[in-house]
Amino acid sequence: MAKYMLIWRNTDESLKAMMDTPFDEMLESVGRFNDELIKAGVLVAAEGLDDPSTGVVVDYSGETPVVTDGPYGETKELFGGFYILDVASQEEAVEWARRMPAVPGSKCEIRRVPGIEEFPQDNEWIVRERAWRERTGQL
Repeated sequence: MAKYMLIWRNTDESLKAMMDTPFDEMLESVGRFNDELIKAGVLVAAEGLDDPSTGVVVDYSGETPVVTDGPYGETKELFGGFYILDVASQEEAVEWARRMPAVPGSKCEIRRVPGIEEFPQDNEWIVRERAWRERTGQL
């Protein structure tokens, strides 16, 4: 099994379409999908994100990090939420993404999440992180 992150991306048009969908209808379709993931035993985490205009951006391109309000770039560069699934393969993650309720124009990027076991186990920082994960029930 491997973890994959499904990153949901919107365009201005798909975000408007989503916002025009009645909230109860959206909750119903997403809730049904989440329930399928739970029943299949593959859901690790799932979160939607608040409107990008409420966030801040920390820009490290200069000598000192600069913090600005609101989103950066275009809507298509931002993501609105994510799922983390523990599945057997990238192909299985793709199959789940195909079933995700999404409005036309949105996209889903799928990326593998490397596990701690893939890093040098004799590294001091990996040893500390492993101990933290064990203490918090993540391993």
